[in-house]
Amino acid sequence: MKQIPASKTALLIVDLQNDFLHPDGAYARGGQGAPAIAALPSRVKPLADALRRQGGWIISTQFTLVPAKGGEPLISPHLKQLRPFLRKGDFAPGSWGHALVDELQPADLAVEKIAYSAFYMTRLEWVLRKTGIEKIYVCGIVTNGGVASTVRDCHVRDFETVVLEDGCAAFSAETHKTAIDALRPVSPVMTIAEAIAEINALS
Repeated sequence: MKQIPASKTALLIVDLQNDFLHPDGAYARGGQGAPAIAALPSRVKPLADALRRQGGWIISTQFTLVPAKGGEPLISPHLKQLRPFLRKGDFAPGSWGHALVDELQPADLAVEKIAYSAFYMTRLEWVLRKTGIEKIYVCGIVTNGGVASTVRDCHVRDFETVVLEDGCAAFSAETHKTAIDALRPVSPVMTIAEAIAEINALS
């Protein structure tokens, strides 16, 4: 397999946003969180820094609740039932809660997403093709939702994709492991340390 240069490589950060992770965010207000999720930014940061040094790309996908009339968010019935605490202003474009967490800023590209997959009705594929990105390391939340759906969509679009096992998390360790095992036939799975070593070896 040919070696893909850092300039054509991206770290795709799925939904590591203030409203999901920060103590003042929407999910914390709703009592939703997990230590494994909260730990992700500091775990992912060394990889993001290594890729930046080598000239690679950092791409943030940001779950979005589109404001409609009066600013009330458009929320699917499924999500409303699952997360009844969501309200006006949560995950709104341009808001603090919508943004990538400070620890992983800045992203070179940001893509709003409205469903699990970062490809569904978004500009992600367009920006990946325009920037010549061929290889994508995927991290973020949740392993069984946004991460799994996005990885599968990367796969069918023929991007070389790597799932970062310790760069993803779910609301339980068992759910995370099940999702990672289900992705192994779809994509190589690496640790963050292995990915850093691979990136640092690029000329």
